[in-house]
Amino acid sequence: MTATPDQLLRAFHDQSRAPVPLGTPERPVELDGPVRMEYDLDPAGHFAMVESPDGLGDDPDGRIARVRDFFAERGRRVEWKTYDYDEPSDLGARLEAAGFVREDDEALILGEAAPLAAQDLALPEGVVVRAADCLEDFERMRVMSETVWNDTHAWVTESLYPEWVSRPRSMDVVVVEESRGGPVLCGARAEYDDSGFTGLWGGSTLPEWRGRGLYRATLLHRARLGLERGKDYVRVDASPDSEPILRRLGLHRVATTTPYVFDPATGRL
Repeated sequence: MTATPDQLLRAFHDQSRAPVPLGTPERPVELDGPVRMEYDLDPAGHFAMVESPDGLGDDPDGRIARVRDFFAERGRRVEWKTYDYDEPSDLGARLEAAGFVREDDEALILGEAAPLAAQDLALPEGVVVRAADCLEDFERMRVMSETVWNDTHAWVTESLYPEWVSRPRSMDVVVVEESRGGPVLCGARAEYDDSGFTGLWGGSTLPEWRGRGLYRATLLHRARLGLERGKDYVRVDASPDSEPILRRLGLHRVATTTPYVFDPATGRL
């Protein structure tokens, strides 16, 4: 029986959001009551994330201020990831009042992996999709990403690659290419935790290759990789550009997720 959107959201919350992550020596999880703060200990790291799936307790503004100050003292940019069903219902407004900056909404898209993985890849002739397996793949992916976004994406080789090396069971990075010596045409990653979900993250395609099924191929391939690891579901935080593709593939929009970012470098407190 196919899972309904409500069943998918319940599975996602119970499996992915409700459990407190264990963290690692390099990326610990610290708690302030119901708030989880996960970040790279290495100052050169790029990851710092906050979530509060169990609400904020009796003093929401005080708790928000403590989290903000925790990262301000460390000079760390941090993202507080919210969902539209989080409590309190005015969480976003409280975060903005504390100096966090709202970024663009994204659709939380969920679905079952098996129907997605069973679809045909249908790539252009001579083009293949595969999991990255060496530093050179990450270097080529960085070049593609910087071309697409016209910005420095040093994190691909300086943060993502070391994480893949140290925790290979937590991630697959997928590239679409015509040859190993040529450019990466499209790239994305799959991340795994203790839940039954494969997180489908990223997804960038060179402008001249858009509209030819490359991003779709990474979705199908990542769903297959997740199934091989025992992951029965997929989740995506989708932009307006990606959402129609995902829904055509049979996945469901179940909620809206909005990041709020605090950056001590801006001086906003």
